[in-house]
Amino acid sequence: MSGKGDYDIAVIAGDGIGPEVVQEGLKILQVASEITGFNYDIKEYPFGSEHYLATNELLPDEAFEEIKGMDAVYLGAIGDPRCEPGLVEHGIISKIRFGFDLYINLRPIKAYADNLVPLKGKTADDIDFIVVRENTEDLYTNLGGIFKRGTEHEVAMAQMIFTRHGVERAIRYAFELAKKRNKGKRVTLVDKANAIRSMDIWTRVFQEVGEEYPDIEKDHAYVDACCMWMIKDPEFFDVIVTNNIFGDIVTDLGAMLQGGMGVAASGNLHPGKVSMFEPIHGSAPKYKGQNKANPIAAMVAVAMMLDYLGETKAANLIESSVQQSLQNGQIPDLSASSGMSTNQIGDIISDAIVQMK
Repeated sequence: MSGKGDYDIAVIAGDGIGPEVVQEGLKILQVASEITGFNYDIKEYPFGSEHYLATNELLPDEAFEEIKGMDAVYLGAIGDPRCEPGLVEHGIISKIRFGFDLYINLRPIKAYADNLVPLKGKTADDIDFIVVRENTEDLYTNLGGIFKRGTEHEVAMAQMIFTRHGVERAIRYAFELAKKRNKGKRVTLVDKANAIRSMDIWTRVFQEVGEEYPDIEKDHAYVDACCMWMIKDPEFFDVIVTNNIFGDIVTDLGAMLQGGMGVAASGNLHPGKVSMFEPIHGSAPKYKGQNKANPIAAMVAVAMMLDYLGETKAANLIESSVQQSLQNGQIPDLSASSGMSTNQIGDIISDAIVQMK
């Protein structure tokens, strides 16, 4: 999207530490907007587990339609142990993801400081790639069910669904991204077509679409080998494209390479339409209200959102400020036991943005 200067942003702070990290994300959004000159309006929505427990309401259709007309959704975290596992997540996150056809899950795997990298002999320069995960098909369609539940003859089935349309648009997005990044100019397809023969659709479509991009190197890895190479030679990767379930797994491995869940963010995209941005960590209810959750991932999610909206200068300013603050030791530790408060980290990044303008 190209920057238009005025944006309507839906904010769903959610559960647990969600409201705390979102508050810091909105803090740096305001600073970045004042410095770079774009305007925005936010509308906060109460949806999440607390709201569900109080009202029995998840995401009503009226709110869904209203959000659909906005420019972006900024999400904190959803989940509470008092609710049935997956109930609230499915009723809110999945409803937005599938209802808005957010067919790309974009996960940058980038380390901002050497001390965050857990791999022996590797530095932050070695951890800089991005995963394009197909986001609306595969096992996440929940086609299947359980027969004879609770008996000795119980059977559980789930269908792995791939369509030509879904596979092709994810692969094409990956090639376009590699061209835009202009880094390694390489796209790696990750599948398991040797064991799951239906995944041959990924192999064939990758080859066909790849012919349209002669200047981009084509690479292939089975998912188990991909995980191995991510540990051994992460610097090899530029853009990875893969299916929904494998993408869910390899991106969490990638998050550990870049320093942990507290620094990793994602975008759920439908290019050109309203899309959703969030830190990938959970709601961490045991830390709720303690002002010690790390908000960096929520801030990086804001940078991703601004980059998607076309406010590249503001996005780069936020990301550079995060990187500088981690490299110079102002934020030495990303753990909840670091002794730094959530809003203290937010203030450090805000000050860095002002100083770097």
